[in-house]
Amino acid sequence: MASVIQICNSALNQLGASSITALTENSKNARLCNERYETVRDAVFRSHPWNCLIKRVQLAQDTATPAWGFSFQYTLPSDCLRVLQIKDYDADYKIEGRKLLINEANVFLIYSAQITDVNELDVLLRETISAHLAQDISYAITSNLQVTKLMGEKYQAKLSEAKHTDASEGYNTDPTLGNTDQVITDDFINSRY
Repeated sequence: MASVIQICNSALNQLGASSITALTENSKNARLCNERYETVRDAVFRSHPWNCLIKRVQLAQDTATPAWGFSFQYTLPSDCLRVLQIKDYDADYKIEGRKLLINEANVFLIYSAQITDVNELDVLLRETISAHLAQDISYAITSNLQVTKLMGEKYQAKLSEAKHTDASEGYNTDPTLGNTDQVITDDFINSRY
């Protein structure tokens, strides 16, 4: 079973640094991992609509309504990191703080969730988090800009591989199944103009 400590140790090992046994350990490496892990993880989570993070919910309408501009207001789920799609809705909406402002009385939301159990994450996503953590803490550990640059390149390679693999899984073209990944060609082409 994977753990946060394993992800952190993988990052540390890429830097040639000593492993840790706990994030609360009294060492520079543990303090750095403890301070940076969650921020780095969430940044990687927001960088792509990872399949293993996607959740679907129907939101309950707030009793309060926006002062102007929209008819309805909804509180986003507490684990929502990124709104991906609102089912059967192609009009404007706005995210303000933890609120979704919209002109729709029923909202079915698809979003990227903040998953904290690393065993629920795809192995390539765990590797990407580890590579990004290595990049993030590299200068603090090594004081070497070349190592930091190398870790940045390694992170970009891991991110690219993970995104490609993730994006190629589970794609369907049946409109009755509610495909959330379909790109409308006309919209894509017209967006350039």
